[in-house]
Amino acid sequence: MTTPENSHYRGYDIIPTRQWESWCVGVHPTRDDLPLLPRSTLSILASRRAEAIAEAKRAIDDLLSPRDHVSEEV
Repeated sequence: MTTPENSHYRGYDIIPTRQWESWCVGVHPTRDDLPLLPRSTLSILASRRAEAIAEAKRAIDDLLSPRDHVSEEV
């Protein structure tokens, strides 16, 4: 059995693994200045590896995007 290749995105390692019939990914920051993802977003399951990685990237984007659009308008 071969180990799936890890992905790197915006300072995070995305580590895919097979979990039953689905793909699961772990997301880990590679630098101390990056925030940790909430545990719930680490439980990404998808039928295809690419889908699981894409969902992890969306979670990273959400975490790193500006959170307070309202405060910019005030």
